[in-house]
Amino acid sequence: MKREGDGATPRGVFGIMGVYFNAQRGRQPRTQLPLSIIGPDDGWCDAVGDRNYNRPVQHPYRVSAERMFRCDPLYDVVVVLDYNVCPRVQGRGSAIFVHVARADHQPTEGCIALAAPHLRRLLAHVRPTTRVSVGR
Repeated sequence: MKREGDGATPRGVFGIMGVYFNAQRGRQPRTQLPLSIIGPDDGWCDAVGDRNYNRPVQHPYRVSAERMFRCDPLYDVVVVLDYNVCPRVQGRGSAIFVHVARADHQPTEGCIALAAPHLRRLLAHVRPTTRVSVGR
């Protein structure tokens, strides 16, 4: 079972909630999914016990929250999966995304990572009804 901080990608079939992208680092992805621009204060709460656990927040935030606006390209395009959203269970994992892979393709902390061109090409073909299957 997935736990916060275990570094594992959760198994299951997940819907796609939407796409965030950094407009300062590239063009808007072509997609039929809901799009949001990542701002410099955008974050995602990963603090177990916080009322906004596994939800977007604004920095500065009073507890641990991942920064969405990054210096590296990992979050230039971010697909938010509906993992641990409804019901949201504290400690079962947060910020499970599909995002840009590191240049050396090192593992993520539980997300799915693709080369930027592949992620952009994929987004052009997915629909709001598309499901992502992991480990099934």
